[in-house]
Amino acid sequence: MTSQNWDPIEFLMNRRSLVVRDMTEPGPSDAELDQIINAGLRVPDHGRCAPWRIQIVRKEAQGRLGEVFAQAYLKEHPDATDEELEVERDRPQRAPVLLVVTAYPNMERIAKVPVMEQKLSGGALCQNILNGAHALGYAAQWLTEWPVYNSDIKRALGHAADTEIIALIYIGSAPEKPGERARAEYAQVVTEWKSPEDNPVAAGIPPRK
Repeated sequence: MTSQNWDPIEFLMNRRSLVVRDMTEPGPSDAELDQIINAGLRVPDHGRCAPWRIQIVRKEAQGRLGEVFAQAYLKEHPDATDEELEVERDRPQRAPVLLVVTAYPNMERIAKVPVMEQKLSGGALCQNILNGAHALGYAAQWLTEWPVYNSDIKRALGHAADTEIIALIYIGSAPEKPGERARAEYAQVVTEWKSPEDNPVAAGIPPRK
């Protein structure tokens, strides 16, 4: 698939996720997926911690992962119906390509690079992957859902039970351009700080509770 001929700001203003249930083939080629992931890697990474890992799950492996999802769901819901288990089997198979992104904080550098900074780098990685997919004309969606919190699923993916899965990123094609969605308005979230006496409440924007 060819890249979009966007003005850079127009590109950012037009990126949006496509609901995974609406994705279709084709997915990115191997070379395109390499480009998307390499775009993901070009993020702020204080201390060169590389505090994240990315696993590619292609179609055949998605079927096996779907069975892992179903068995983990059945373990938590012994009375699950066949229909519910089929939904879980299908969950990781909804797009041509699935990326599993996990947080791997570099514990040797915690003193200089707090865990929060390292996790934020992981969030930036995921956003860059979405942008990379968009740049090549593909659709993508970043989800979590219940499987990312399940220890059996983490172990099946080769991680320790306390590893944090920060994203399931689905990549495919959009049969049609997705419509726009409601977003936070500028005035709701942006203020200008000028002095210690300034604060969002004084600007008429109540803080979140």
